[in-house]
This record gives sequence, structure tokens and C-alpha cells, in this order.
Amino acid sequence: MFAYIKGKLAHKDPTFVIIDVQGVGYEIKISLHTYSLIKDEESCKLFTHFYVKEDAQILFGFAEQSEKRLFTQLISISGVGPSTGLMFLSSLSPSEVEMAIISGDVATIQRVKGIGAKTAQRVILELKDKLGKESGESLITNLGTPSQSTIRNEALAALVTLGINKTAAQNSIDKILKNSEGQIKLEDLIKLALKAA
Repeated sequence: MFAYIKGKLAHKDPTFVIIDVQGVGYEIKISLHTYSLIKDEESCKLFTHFYVKEDAQILFGFAEQSEKRLFTQLISISGVGPSTGLMFLSSLSPSEVEMAIISGDVATIQRVKGIGAKTAQRVILELKDKLGKESGESLITNLGTPSQSTIRNEALAALVTLGINKTAAQNSIDKILKNSEGQIKLEDLIKLALKAA
């Protein structure tokens, strides 16, 4: 229904954004990868996937067409819904997901929260040939330097939104921040905490 939405970023969060398009605010769920690409922008264009189910209509947005394509391929697999598709693209970068599928790396795919051995094998079986034929694109990650407490709070909010228990998320974040030397990027903190959860 919507190919893309372009407008001013009225709100940015690691799990969703609100894009103002001439006075109408569109709430769009995003991956950590997309967040890392748009977090410093005033406005953006997101390629969207409109998901409809009985009790909800949800817009998912992606900074790159290639990430949207990978998301739609992932959710076409039985057992992988849109939330799990976003979890894939928040736990691993699109290029890491593609490499894991192409190389048949079940262990890497199983690191995604909610993915068991059978689903990981199904993802590889169904997408390996498709992805092998497509050329991968280089992905860019923007750097930011917000304070550690801001990063901690944003990471905690993102993890809770992604379905992680708040206490477990706090423990994981605190442990990672204690062990990290110097500044850590928000998306890296969330990825590490997702793997630890």
C-alpha cells in the first residue's frame, strides 16, 4: 500500500519513529540497523512494509531497499512473523543475516531471540538460493556520542519494547557497560544485550 514515507522525523526511538508528513504523523516500527542510519537525521525516507492482521495495522520502515527486501523474505517463512523479522535485523546487520544464511551458519541465526534450531534451518533452506543470487550491498553505520546514562535508558526502553524482561535487560546492560572500555554505541549495546538475554 505504501512504498515509502518521506518526511520530518518528529520522534526517534531505537524501535520506532514518527514521521511527520504535512501534519500527519506516521508511527513506523524500525530495526536497529535502520535506527543507526537515521538517528542523526532531521528528516528521512523510509521504504515501508504495511502489515495487516485481525487486530492491528502496522507500518514497518527501512532506510535501505535491500533491508526491506530481506525483511519481506524473512517473514515469508513459516514461523517468522514481522516481530521476529525485526528481531533478526536488530540482532544482526542485514549483511550478517545474509552471510549466515548463504553460508548455512545455523548457530549465528539461532542467536536471534525466538529462533530455534528448526526455524534457523528452515530460514537457511528457503532463502539460501535466493540470497546467493542477489548481490549484497555495503552497509553504513553512523557514529554518535551521547552520554552513557542516556544510552542505558534508551537501550533499556528498546529491549523492553522488543519483549525482554526489564530486570534481565537492566542486568545485561549494566554488565555490558561495566565491561566495555570507553564509549559504546546504542545499537551495539542493544545487540550485545539481545545476545545475552
